[in-house]
Amino acid sequence: MVRVLAIDPGEVRCGLAISDPSGTLAQPLAAIPARPLAAALATIARIVAERDVGKVVVGLPLTPSGERGEQASRAAAFARQLASVVAVPVELYDERLTTRIAERRGGRAPTDARAAAVLLDDWLAREQRG
Repeated sequence: MVRVLAIDPGEVRCGLAISDPSGTLAQPLAAIPARPLAAALATIARIVAERDVGKVVVGLPLTPSGERGEQASRAAAFARQLASVVAVPVELYDERLTTRIAERRGGRAPTDARAAAVLLDDWLAREQRG
């Protein structure tokens, strides 16, 4: 397995979480400003390179009924732009309720980073199930 970076994209901040090198544990990493977009993308690209990330998972905020709304369209556009600046695969993954779960769990890391960790935990569990 490779180290995975998860991103919970937002209008104001992007929450980041990273897996351990074995790809089994997720931990909150940081919350970075989402704007200007070029700076956010550059920061993420630097983290991907410095941390030897092999895959990026971007949260896709589907509606409660599982459809793509305006936020999901923005997240998909963000993922496409990110894919153009990193040399690793970028995957979209359903992130419904991750922020609420992160808020309930609490912790010292920023809520956005904890939400990304919830997203990454879920993604890693799915990958391990096959």
